Amino acid sequence: MASRSRFDTHEIFNQSPPYEDVDLYSSDVPLIGALKANGAALELPALAAFGKLWGTAKMFARGRQANENPPKLHAFDPNGRRLDTVEFHPAYHTLMRESIAAGLHASTWTAKAERAPAPAEVLRTARFYMAAQVETGHLCPVTMTRAALAPLAAAAPELAARIAAKVTTRNYEAAFRPWWEKAGMTLGMGMTENQGGTDVRANTTTATPTGENYTIVGAKWFMSAPMSDAFLVLAQAPGGLTCFLMPRFRPDGSVNALRFQRLKDKLGNRSNASSEVEFTDAFAWRVGDEGAGVRTIIAMVQLTRLDCAVASAGLMRMALAQAVHHCRYRNVFGKHLIEQPMMRAVLADMALDVEAAVALVVRLSRALDHAATDSREAAYARLLTPAAKFWTCKLAPGFIFEAMESLGGNGYVEESLLPRLYREGPVNAIWEGSGNVMCLDVLRALKSNCCPVLRATPVFPSTRSFCNPRAKSRRGVGYCGLH
Repeated sequence: MASRSRFDTHEIFNQSPPYEDVDLYSSDVPLIGALKANGAALELPALAAFGKLWGTAKMFARGRQANENPPKLHAFDPNGRRLDTVEFHPAYHTLMRESIAAGLHASTWTAKAERAPAPAEVLRTARFYMAAQVETGHLCPVTMTRAALAPLAAAAPELAARIAAKVTTRNYEAAFRPWWEKAGMTLGMGMTENQGGTDVRANTTTATPTGENYTIVGAKWFMSAPMSDAFLVLAQAPGGLTCFLMPRFRPDGSVNALRFQRLKDKLGNRSNASSEVEFTDAFAWRVGDEGAGVRTIIAMVQLTRLDCAVASAGLMRMALAQAVHHCRYRNVFGKHLIEQPMMRAVLADMALDVEAAVALVVRLSRALDHAATDSREAAYARLLTPAAKFWTCKLAPGFIFEAMESLGGNGYVEESLLPRLYREGPVNAIWEGSGNVMCLDVLRALKSNCCPVLRATPVFPSTRSFCNPRAKSRRGVGYCGLH
């Protein structure tokens, strides 16, 4: 329905039209260039269709609705029986359905839990980056589902083979029932505890062997996406900290003993449920050897950290698009804002930041595509993943604020998309390892065998443009790639 521009006392003018029904792909020149440079040139038509769909007014509206109507925990039914279910707004389910139909949750894997061939990582990154511009909360279970297959495939191949077909399918089913009865399943994670946080070795949750399986007792301070069909969790087994896969339903079809205490009331990421949970003799399968929990989840962490960087790049891209769109229509002191020299300089600087972030995450995705067969690319991915997460995720909150300032008061009201982007900005720097943790991981990588490989056969492009991402540019705002 068209907005009303004339009122009894005044007329609305000198305002930008809504930024919607846009092509998130063809309007993004840096993305197209990065994809062509990293082996995805033949797949561009499919990405164009994805960009058109996710740029529609309907998709933007679903992103807003999913965040204005956050999930609700139903711990009990009216008669006092445990339910432990979470209710989401229909818009959230629509976003999940579209993302899973496009393969954001598993297109980098085959139905046999094997890595899909290149350029699977690059293509998924492009789609994930565009979806993050519209709504990032639902991408949390999408990320975890994709990443959880890595430790399962490496450390528990038989278990991975049992569930892979249900995980890699393009069907989304939200029903609360056993995973083997569903058209598709999603995976979550519960690693951290109240007393330890990032220091998972301080976990006190215990795992007791019961035949070939385990019974788990304890609690998790953050358990994301509680309506997933199974969760990777860490617990102390007799042999030390160990990784497990805990399904919502036991093999006999009864509900597993996961007791959700409450949902987190978060600054942002409102559409996504994050919970506190207790395990009261919960059933689980072991993933990897006892005592190898941290080593087992490393492959998962690399993928989730990449997604943090990609999502932050997407948030920055949308913030830039909002700022440029406003400045193209807003007339100030006799000129459109985009024609004012200082405003052009600000937007050009921001455009350089986004271009650098996009180039970085797409190149990193290419390294993951080839890591299994190329030691140089594996070394590149190992060293650059924590560095890319650190730089991109740290940059995003301040960047989004700068975009908000470009819109003035219009950018500060909740009807604008920018407040939601701004609240979303910090989460990727906090989750999956904060800044200090990323720095320590870079140091670990430098001490590992990846650096001799890189020194022997350099694969790094020129880093000059990355040394000072806020450096002034006079290439002009047209270079931001927004058509």
